[in-house]
Amino acid sequence: MVLNIKTVLWMCALCLTSAFASVYIYASWVNPVKKIYIEESIKAKQAMEQELLFSDRFNSVFRAAVPNNFTSAASISVPAVVHIKSYENTKTGSGMFTESFTSNSGSGVIISSDGYIVTNNHVVGSGSDIDVILNDNKEYKAKLIGGDPYTDLALLKIEGNNLPFLMLGNSDSLQVGEWVIAVGNPFKLQSTVTAGIVSAKGRNINILENRGIESFIQTDAAVNPGNSGGALVNTNGFLIGINTAIISSTGGYEGFSFAIPINLAKKIITDIKEFGVVQRGWMGVELQNMDNSMANQMNMKSVTGVYITSVVKNGAASDGGLINGDVILQLNGEEIANVPQFMERLAQFRPGDKVSITYKRGSLVKTTNVTLKNQLNSTDLVAVRRDPILRKLGLEIRDLDSFEKTKYKIDGIMVISIEKGSIVGNTNIEPGFIITKVNEQNIKTSKELINYFEQNKGKVVIEGFYENYPGVYPYTFEIK
Repeated sequence: MVLNIKTVLWMCALCLTSAFASVYIYASWVNPVKKIYIEESIKAKQAMEQELLFSDRFNSVFRAAVPNNFTSAASISVPAVVHIKSYENTKTGSGMFTESFTSNSGSGVIISSDGYIVTNNHVVGSGSDIDVILNDNKEYKAKLIGGDPYTDLALLKIEGNNLPFLMLGNSDSLQVGEWVIAVGNPFKLQSTVTAGIVSAKGRNINILENRGIESFIQTDAAVNPGNSGGALVNTNGFLIGINTAIISSTGGYEGFSFAIPINLAKKIITDIKEFGVVQRGWMGVELQNMDNSMANQMNMKSVTGVYITSVVKNGAASDGGLINGDVILQLNGEEIANVPQFMERLAQFRPGDKVSITYKRGSLVKTTNVTLKNQLNSTDLVAVRRDPILRKLGLEIRDLDSFEKTKYKIDGIMVISIEKGSIVGNTNIEPGFIITKVNEQNIKTSKELINYFEQNKGKVVIEGFYENYPGVYPYTFEIK
């Protein structure tokens, strides 16, 4: 039997119609994928944004151009800069009239569409209640992800999607004399924009009292109280610094302001997101700047580099062959002019990372590879936790490192310090106590312990041991 063309075409059309109908019915009723597709698209978009924000592959486009005006950079920046209010409950005794609140105020910068915000650590302070006000006056409650007093940076999170945010630029490519704008909330004047030029780089003004890393971008853009934590932006609208400080005899702006370079902030932010704390690589050296007299004595043509005054025994520098009296000239091929610049570059690495050090010893210039270590003089990613719940309870903790785990044959958490008169301090617990259980549950990491404290109220019993004392010791306190 031979089918005519019309019959064949009619059958093909019927088959195609049936197929499309089946797909439509399946997609609409049997397996509705639209919502799933949208959710996965949002996740993919956020993953792409993280790749763009924290990748070095795009740094070549971040160098600012000479502007005709600042309107474009301002229009990009203003929506992404927020006003932050942090409140701390201070209790001076027992009774209903002994509670009071102190507050801090400043600025912050949204750095991702899902609500991550970078600001200064001193803006957040010890606040347990943090409010964030966007440029469009929408208000959010923020969660403190973590803070780092050694760089005066903190990371917050608000719940939202498709929020305005700033792309991270490349502060290493910033040039002295380049135009920049500062965006923040000085004197509670929301969304204020000022302009100036980069006056210097690598400035140390000792506001962290030699305990932190200072290698500030100095500008003459007007910054006042309330600008702290706000954005320093180049003329292409990329974030190249976090405004932090001024030098003033009056408390107001007197011509100079200082910002944390974004390349340093990027590493701090990444560590806080991933670990809750900063994983800082240490070389195990004490340093001082070179001066003209020292350079002449060492037959150096220019006054540059940093002089090693002391090397820690069995530290990273010692393992790499460095000794007292060496002059570090380069870090990973980049010229080193002074101690603040060296510390800023080094702060961008973690324990276990290898760096190349070019140094001068006598008449010879040599290069060696140094594997950075942590404060415990090992290459483990271990750091002291100072999360808000820990500050509330009054203790600092860290995970055991690999050597300690092998030595004690157990996972646990080391108590580093106890605040006198705090909730935990009143239990008579001592630094050096190793926590292994909380309310009869085995606890192996600081993260697990912190999560338990955050999610539970009421009576808490922690158990553990001291290295030089036999037996298990329980300590009881209450989380309100």
